[in-house]
Amino acid sequence: MNKTNKIYVAGHRGLVGSAIWKNLQEKGYTNLVGRTSKELDLKNAEATSAFFNEEKPDYVILSAARVGGIVANNVYRADFIHENLAIQQNVIDNCYRHNVKKLLFLGSTCIYPKDAPQPIKEDSLLTGPLEITNEPYAIAKIAGIKSTESFNLQYGTNYISAMPTNLYGPNDNFNLEKSHVLPALIRKFLLANWLQQENWDLIKNDLDKRPIEGISGTSAQQEMIAILAKYGVTAQSVEIWGTGQPLREFLWSEDMADACVFLMERVNFSDLRKDESEKRNFHINIGTGHEISIRGLAEMIKEKIGYTGAIVFNSDKPDGTMRKLTDVSKIHQLGWKHTVTIDEGISSIIGWYKES
Repeated sequence: MNKTNKIYVAGHRGLVGSAIWKNLQEKGYTNLVGRTSKELDLKNAEATSAFFNEEKPDYVILSAARVGGIVANNVYRADFIHENLAIQQNVIDNCYRHNVKKLLFLGSTCIYPKDAPQPIKEDSLLTGPLEITNEPYAIAKIAGIKSTESFNLQYGTNYISAMPTNLYGPNDNFNLEKSHVLPALIRKFLLANWLQQENWDLIKNDLDKRPIEGISGTSAQQEMIAILAKYGVTAQSVEIWGTGQPLREFLWSEDMADACVFLMERVNFSDLRKDESEKRNFHINIGTGHEISIRGLAEMIKEKIGYTGAIVFNSDKPDGTMRKLTDVSKIHQLGWKHTVTIDEGISSIIGWYKES
């Protein structure tokens, strides 16, 4: 990519897109284009087409998506498959129609079978049943992979699909109902710690910025206590879904962004296809190759925040996939490795949340 090429980052305000936008700027790219979801609804085919007609981007990074944790994935199943399919179809179609030089499609490692051999290689795709709690989202992302593959094979396009592991970092979603496990735990333990300290100024400020079911910092104190308790947050304990036994891999979002820009700058579809007989699994895992249990994660966050209450695991709630470690040998062979450890990342995101 040339530093002056027009690069459209779809979803540039989210966890993934904002990190990619920042990385591109730091590397000297000067012609970046972004639209908020209010400015451009990528689910709307006509609006998406009009945007591409107007802006004519040279390169596209598709990080826009309907995302969430185990609760949101399980509850909003129709929304997750319908909205993600629409976004992907509209953007990929317009990339082809407008001769975009290169597209990077971002998915998730939830695309792999629930019982895939660990660590999970790219070739594990479609070799077994998916984890039921996030199956609709996973199927949408698999469709995106197959769409980019198919355009490449039929039309000679240069589309790449990258599958990041569990991400965390600045601009993450800290909504207790819809967020992923790590940001949810950060917020839960901070709120529990402030309850323990009876620091109502910080609690009110937090709820003003991120209300929970309509309860904000202007609500009555008892209402705030009640809504926090509903989500397992009290001065005495923090409740976490499941047994705490599942193992998870976590990648700092700015490391992920660096990997994405690396792929855009240095890797083409032709580099991923050894010969013309290959028809599938050209996507690339992005991760650390290291894992931690949910219990270990919770204990690490609790210690760093300084909360002294108990951790309660609700085994009546689902664990999700018990283990989901990615095999990152492919991206290592291409020349990229992560730099931020989970210990360093947790400290950074706690600091970021407090400052924000």
